[in-house]
Amino acid sequence: MTGDKMKLLVDTIQRLSMVRDMEALMAIVRGAARKLTGADGATFILREKGLCYYADEDAISPLWKGQRFPLENCVSGWSMINRKTALIEDIYADDRVPVDAYRPTFVKSMAMVPIRTIEPIGAIGNYWAAKHKATEEELFLLQSLADITSVSIENITVYSELETRVKERTRQLEDANKTLQTFNYSVSHDLKAPLRVFQGYTSLLLSKHSDGLTDDGKMLARKMEVQATNMNNLLTGLMDFSRVGIAEMKLEEIPMAKMVTDICDELKEQEKDRKISFDIGDLPDIKGDPVLIKQVWVNLVSNAIKYTGKKPEAKIEIGTKAPGGQLSYFIKDNGDGFDMKYYDKMFGVFQRLHSQQEFQGNGVGLAMTEKIVSRHGGKIWAEGRPGEGATFYFALPF
Repeated sequence: MTGDKMKLLVDTIQRLSMVRDMEALMAIVRGAARKLTGADGATFILREKGLCYYADEDAISPLWKGQRFPLENCVSGWSMINRKTALIEDIYADDRVPVDAYRPTFVKSMAMVPIRTIEPIGAIGNYWAAKHKATEEELFLLQSLADITSVSIENITVYSELETRVKERTRQLEDANKTLQTFNYSVSHDLKAPLRVFQGYTSLLLSKHSDGLTDDGKMLARKMEVQATNMNNLLTGLMDFSRVGIAEMKLEEIPMAKMVTDICDELKEQEKDRKISFDIGDLPDIKGDPVLIKQVWVNLVSNAIKYTGKKPEAKIEIGTKAPGGQLSYFIKDNGDGFDMKYYDKMFGVFQRLHSQQEFQGNGVGLAMTEKIVSRHGGKIWAEGRPGEGATFYFALPF
């Protein structure tokens, strides 16, 4: 076997190992079959129950691409039925050949090998315009190609089945997720009505009937009022979280620097009694949903402000980094920080790394932030140490 043919066979095997659909496979096989043997034509035949389907061809003039013939009436069928090579030097001197079908073609000689010798699923044919008896080397190369083709077809079948299962499973999970999000939103919305009534009665009790309450009674009523407020905030957070998962995204260019500066100015204005300094670096524009990305920044900046509440001065740095060449935005604070051993709880719904008594919150903000970033195809992560602040990063693909 020449070095060129060996190289071609190896290259063909490598290409077939990566193929994922029949069209691509047939394109590779038809060309390789012809080049490996120096033939004037090659056909790729698939077995369809009792028929030979001439699915593809590469030849000096048309043969039978797209046509179907009974297995018993064609040489490819003979090769599949008998599970062996058909070597025909003169098509007019071999009774296996339906001569009338071949007269209009250029074919004078042929070789046909089955694709898989056990329960063949097809065949590969080579044709010559002049009388030619295929050599042992040519037959070996053609059969080797048929063998790897068989494996590749099985791989395609397995890959296709897995892909179908994955798509179906993904669809089921998406449907279930949407149903759950809609349910969460509906339940949260419906619970707000009786909660408002509860808050109203508690407020009336404290404003109009406090004289009839003991000190303990007033204390309990105030605690009820606080817990009702917390419950209302929790339901609002849950509704917002559910809405994020089902809202339609509208991607457009976002002026990140202006968006972040406006958010920082607005949130700082709400904390007039505190000393808060922002160091905002270069923030390149990015493509995303402006409403959702704004919510990401609001959640992260609010968190930084909240968890620096014990510091004489809150120092918050916002900028970008490019670890491994990937642009990521970050927000760093000098606040309370967190213990990395609890990191797996960081972005879970209702998961909190600090007690409600230390820092107010409903445990939804970071979960919502992670969902928004994920919906954009990005990722978010964080680093921190207790008492030494925290840094949050997020990267988007656009």
